[in-house]
Amino acid sequence: MSYSYFDETLPHIIIVGGGFAGLELVKALNNQPYRVTLFDKNNYHAFQPMLYQVAAGGVGPDGIAYPLRKLVSRFPNIAFRMAEVKEVKPEQNLLDTSIGVFTYDYLVIATGAQTNFFGNAQLEQHTLQLKSIPDALDLRSAILQEFEKAITLKNTPEEKKVLNFVVVGGGPTGVETSGALAEMKKNVLPADYKELDASHMQVHLIEAAPRLLAAMSEDSSAAALRFLTDMGVQVQLNTSVTSYNGQQLTLSNGQVLDTETVVWAAGVKAKGLPGLPFTTTGRAGRYVVDQHNKLETYANIYALGDVALMQGDPKYPNGHAMIATPAQQQAKHLGKNFLRMSRKQALLPFRYFDPGTMATVGRHKAVMEIFGTRTQGLIAWLGWMFLHLMLLVGFRNRLVVFVNWMWNYLSYQRAIRIITRPYVKK
Repeated sequence: MSYSYFDETLPHIIIVGGGFAGLELVKALNNQPYRVTLFDKNNYHAFQPMLYQVAAGGVGPDGIAYPLRKLVSRFPNIAFRMAEVKEVKPEQNLLDTSIGVFTYDYLVIATGAQTNFFGNAQLEQHTLQLKSIPDALDLRSAILQEFEKAITLKNTPEEKKVLNFVVVGGGPTGVETSGALAEMKKNVLPADYKELDASHMQVHLIEAAPRLLAAMSEDSSAAALRFLTDMGVQVQLNTSVTSYNGQQLTLSNGQVLDTETVVWAAGVKAKGLPGLPFTTTGRAGRYVVDQHNKLETYANIYALGDVALMQGDPKYPNGHAMIATPAQQQAKHLGKNFLRMSRKQALLPFRYFDPGTMATVGRHKAVMEIFGTRTQGLIAWLGWMFLHLMLLVGFRNRLVVFVNWMWNYLSYQRAIRIITRPYVKK
């Protein structure tokens, strides 16, 4: 039997967010007995694990983005609306958006995470982040603009400042971004900026914890540290940032780094929706949900992925990691439970299966822990490339990224080093 979006007798599910969780739920609800509307402020899905490659000029933004409307057009009972949510009115089952007010029978919040500056307005104003395609393009422009500026400041004290790049946060984003900057120093600067002395470019990675990649084993953390050090990245552990005014970064050990480019990758928090009481949230602003992903205080509101803090899983008492894998698994499971609801069947509790994690540091350098097996170096790097290539949405995206990667591999050159939108510091 085929179900139509235009059949208003069907229960209406609204999904807010076209990230990993929202996309998986849309697929799971294809041709199920529901009308489904997907809302997102953008008309595309962005593959966030590869944003740093856009920032480093390895791939273009079109290689990691996929039109949401093109995806849902294949599904007869699902529609897409590009809009920003103004407010949820849970007592009335209403969603107030920039394009109007919509009634729902079920609301699913899959809005993901945003950068956590921990209340420091100075850091929020002066640092760059990597949570969206515009963020990645800003960082790409900022890096290239500093290179261009350095040419005009050659052999002056200011040259050191503009060629000093700092990444704060030793998780996957921080490790991968600092590694990409180190590769730009090695390969891009000598090729494209012959007037500059590449040795003047410095890359710093600052991490408050005693090791990098805290979610991985100590062996993988040590390997990542070794890779980065070999690439010339100056890594400081057990060190935090106390202030940054846009020109000078002050560290907890008293050191002051002169720099105009600081990438903040030191934490995330949930991106909630206006209208739901603060009492529904827990750690990192995540909505507290039961084992069916339902908010405890509402019978028809659900949360998925980064924005959900699931209770009741003994293996994960503090909730699941704010990464793509739990989000996708929760979404698939909720889709099955919606089908069970339509059949008046009992709902099944969610159980997370952790396949592992990985991070790439640079050419032939990566760490991978998957299905209980730990791998480092070339094999891990090839595994990272293959898995991320397969996870990209759309054949064209896979082809574009593969071609860019092959070009980078054979020529030691980053493929896309253009300033399409100049970055202006706040």
